[in-house]
Amino acid sequence: MLVQAGLAKDHHWQVYLPAVVLSFVAMGGLFALERRGRLRGALLGAIALVLLVQVGLGALAASGATPTLWVLGPLMFLFFCGFNALEASQPSLVSRMAPAPVRGAALGSYNTLQSLGLFAGGALGGALVKWAGAPGLFATTAALTALWLVLTWPLRPVGRSVGGGH
Repeated sequence: MLVQAGLAKDHHWQVYLPAVVLSFVAMGGLFALERRGRLRGALLGAIALVLLVQVGLGALAASGATPTLWVLGPLMFLFFCGFNALEASQPSLVSRMAPAPVRGAALGSYNTLQSLGLFAGGALGGALVKWAGAPGLFATTAALTALWLVLTWPLRPVGRSVGGGH
């Protein structure tokens, strides 16, 4: 979509770099929420943010309009805000919720499944975009993200000290 917007591939960093760096700055809000015991809200908000971006990109792709950098840049920033928050909060949740005797195994399993997910997501996403185009890809990712949000909604993370004492 960046190429469609007129940005050559060797210049994509001009959008990615500011989006990623600014999203790291926004991560301070996540840490503040976690310190206040609002990790659940931060997690649900991050998933909702990723969903919002998928819907936005899907609408843009389905419209047939030529995307602009003024639309794609903010969408990328919002995506990386959600993505980076999830990257930080999910291992924290695994660590908090796993019983102390199996915490290491739980984190190892999480990391292994995350790596397998990266592979499978890339392969399936590439096949999907080839088969259904960008609108189909974003419709599928939006549906999966919405399902993730629904399944995560009842989650009640435990506090730091629960299950961690000896």
